[in-house]
Amino acid sequence: MFKKVLIANRGEIAVRVIRACKEWGIGTVAVHSDVDSDSMHVRLADESICIGSHEPRNSYLNIPAIMSAVDVTGAQAIHPGYGFLSENYKFAEIVQKHGVKFIGPGSDIIKKMGDKIEAKKIAKQNGLPIIEGSDGGVKNSKDAKVICKKIGYPVLIKASGGGGGKGMKIVENESKLDELFSLARLEAKKYFGNDEVYIEKYFKNPRHIEVQVLSGKNRTVHLNERDCSVQRKHQKLIEETPSPVLNEKTRSDLLNKTVKMVEAIGYEGAGTVEYIYENGKFYFLEMNTRIQVEHPVTEVQTGIDIVKEQIWIAHSGDTALKQDDVSARGHTIECRINAEDPSKDFQPSPGIISICHQPSGFRTRVDGSIFQGCKITPYYDSLICKLICKGRNRTEAIQRTMRSLNEFVVDGIITTIDLHKKILTHEKFISSDFDTNWLSKEKFY
Repeated sequence: MFKKVLIANRGEIAVRVIRACKEWGIGTVAVHSDVDSDSMHVRLADESICIGSHEPRNSYLNIPAIMSAVDVTGAQAIHPGYGFLSENYKFAEIVQKHGVKFIGPGSDIIKKMGDKIEAKKIAKQNGLPIIEGSDGGVKNSKDAKVICKKIGYPVLIKASGGGGGKGMKIVENESKLDELFSLARLEAKKYFGNDEVYIEKYFKNPRHIEVQVLSGKNRTVHLNERDCSVQRKHQKLIEETPSPVLNEKTRSDLLNKTVKMVEAIGYEGAGTVEYIYENGKFYFLEMNTRIQVEHPVTEVQTGIDIVKEQIWIAHSGDTALKQDDVSARGHTIECRINAEDPSKDFQPSPGIISICHQPSGFRTRVDGSIFQGCKITPYYDSLICKLICKGRNRTEAIQRTMRSLNEFVVDGIITTIDLHKKILTHEKFISSDFDTNWLSKEKFY
């Protein structure tokens, strides 16, 4: 096993990786920006190195500084977490050439599956249903009009090299196409350095379903599916497993086809294949070649430590699991808690946490990096922690999550805790009568 791992990330995911490493008996190195010197991940790691200023490009996106930290500390492997450099194939390539293990798939796989157009082609070749749309990148609005006319409005313009809602535009009719096509390309260039976009049919009332996989040289296993349909502007707020809308036949078909594709591309590590689901049918959306924010909901449901398994696969080349080792009972819900003010269009709420009490109890887990006196800065993602609760069924999972949300005390900043309470007690959530556009239609504030 590795003797020392450097975590090229910050916040709650860095804390999560450090904990997994410690259980393996692996030494840990935290890298941090100047404003993160007193953060939880720095406190928990065995060693820490400042790699630059608060701007991500000067620190957490600064590849030379991260590789220098590897040389100074003698780390044998790098865990990229999620976000930042986790799906940057050039970074993975540099790490590999440096003789250090990148805890994730090879750079070639990251490159292929990170290109949304290429990933769509690969999915289609391997038997996954895909969303009707352009066969590749669309270079101008003239070509876009031809494609849109063929598949019918509304359509979705998407950045080939990114995700998270950036470079994504919904076009309801042809009169808006020229303007939104140009905006999508500008955003794609700004956020991903690549202005290529493609076009897909837009689903008005979809669910967002994803399948967690662990894969090695000889075997791929799935850890069932997650339903991530409670979203705001393509950003997930609540995840649950199993999905309340899938029947067993559809679930089996989804899981089996996912495993076959992941095996076919020679994937190694933890990954997630995402789908749009509407009217009883699922369609390939994309593959995330990294650990995801919502991985704990699957861990709690299955009892499998995905991050420890990631590290084992990177070390050994294969997963220690067989499909028969994966079993799930009951229902699990995860709430992402952000330092944001929902009443002010989710404006970030930086500050110092003056009082911090986090819930605990039976089948209740909190993943985070907050503590009393910690400073929430405005420079990074506003996620501060995640609450994960399991019940014997969905009703009990909701009840336990509500009980836990009511135990939270976070003073000094505004959070989305109250919003989660409103969502979980809403009749549409309770009856699972919602889609990815639900929050934009409801008036919670």
